[in-house]
Amino acid sequence: MYQVIARKYRPQSFADVVNQEHVKTTLENAIAQNRIAHGYIFSGQRGTGKTTVARILARCLNCVNGPTNVPCGVCASCKEIAAGGSVDVIEIDAASNRGINEMRELRENVRYQPARDKYKVFIIDEAHQITNEAFNALLKTIEEPPAWAVFMLCTTEAHKIPATIASRCQHFSFRSVEFEALVARMAWICGQEGIHADAEVLSVLAQAGEGSVRDSLSALDQAIACCGDTLQATEVRALLGAFSLDALGHVSQALVDGAAARMLEVVNELERNGQNLQHFSRELARYFRNLLVAKIAGGETRLIAASAGERQRLAEMAAQFSEEDLTRYLQLSLDLFRDLQFSLQPRFHLELGLLRMVQAGRLLPIEQALAGLGGGRGDAETQRRGDTAKPAPRTQNPAPSPAPSPPATSHQPPATGGTAWRQRLHASLMELGMAFTADAIEHSEIVEANGELRFTTPREFSIAMKEADINQAVRQIIGKPLKIKVTIGEVAAQNQEKVAAAPAAQQESDVSRRALAEVQPFLDQLGGEVRTVRNLKE
Repeated sequence: MYQVIARKYRPQSFADVVNQEHVKTTLENAIAQNRIAHGYIFSGQRGTGKTTVARILARCLNCVNGPTNVPCGVCASCKEIAAGGSVDVIEIDAASNRGINEMRELRENVRYQPARDKYKVFIIDEAHQITNEAFNALLKTIEEPPAWAVFMLCTTEAHKIPATIASRCQHFSFRSVEFEALVARMAWICGQEGIHADAEVLSVLAQAGEGSVRDSLSALDQAIACCGDTLQATEVRALLGAFSLDALGHVSQALVDGAAARMLEVVNELERNGQNLQHFSRELARYFRNLLVAKIAGGETRLIAASAGERQRLAEMAAQFSEEDLTRYLQLSLDLFRDLQFSLQPRFHLELGLLRMVQAGRLLPIEQALAGLGGGRGDAETQRRGDTAKPAPRTQNPAPSPAPSPPATSHQPPATGGTAWRQRLHASLMELGMAFTADAIEHSEIVEANGELRFTTPREFSIAMKEADINQAVRQIIGKPLKIKVTIGEVAAQNQEKVAAAPAAQQESDVSRRALAEVQPFLDQLGGEVRTVRNLKE
């Protein structure tokens, strides 16, 4: 009779167990030191070896050479435990024996010594399904069992084990099996079975298992039944309902191109081929997660469960996006997968979700929008998502020479004095689109001394006095930067009177220019026109 691969290659010793080094080392040392506990809890994801390790530990305890770290495998006890027929190793399925009566029967059974072996071992699978009343009936027995009794509770939900039980047992948490270890195990089994499978096929099978050895081996068994001795990645993906990087890459390429129509074609192709849309949305979320990890950690990272070739392709695609975009797409894909769980029209939801991604790719980050307000208009095309290049500098016209100062060349400093500096800086900053800084300069006192510009600025204008912005205007005026020092304080009354004494028409003109400079970046992005400017202070 045929025996499935998962059972045929079930580990029979600690050395055969994949990963779980922390569990194996501790148990081997405990056996070597004869420090065997009377109660163990093995918890972790399905298919990671909990029940297998419990059986191996039972063999180590009851082997004719035991207790030993390496059971012989040939004595009657080892053979019976491996076959599940040992009288002194009792396996209980708590999913169907979870009541108080079953636990009372087990408690009575504990009282009797082993029929042949050294220990009477009770392996309770799915232990979290035992009722609270049944656990209470078992509590005293687990706390003070006979010297020959050992309890092993296996569970996927350790948090459901009562604290009163957990505190009386040693707890071992089993980890998900690493991707590389899982691929290596399946490659060895394929070699034993005479199956030809390349790295891409093994990668698909390992991804299907999601860290579970048993699930991956079950997928391998299914693939062999479908494809025979030679496994092809395309056929295995079709069998398991998996999606290749090429299929998922259509979505990311449509995002790069901003092609909404192509997204609709992707959904239509899935429908025509009878693909599960919920499964596709889950794989899409995993795909964007891998792209984000590749963007952050690089293509060689072990954080992505994929072959080396697939990781390289993910890194190449991730380079076309920014971290912010990939984070946004991952969140949208997770929301889409959640919505599809309860949708009566999954196709419509999937189409809507993919179109939202396209539209999200056209949005500007709030940081760039705010930077556009304070730093000039810039080129809208350079502010598209993922574009890290800075906009090319605009050609600057020579700053106007306001009266009464004579015109100065771009590398000739203005006449020494705060008034001249104020006029030149104000004009230069307005041309650069820095209206806030220009207004702050207008209300500041300026003194030039020893190659340094010293500003005394009222507190309400201090936020606009940034050294980099001021030096940008200084560099435009004299061709080199100066040391800038800004002091927050009161400005002399005569300077305030000069500002207030400016002609009303000139003040109104300044307000209009500043207002236009503030809204111009939004006009460049969204279109429209300014018909009138009203001073809200009046």
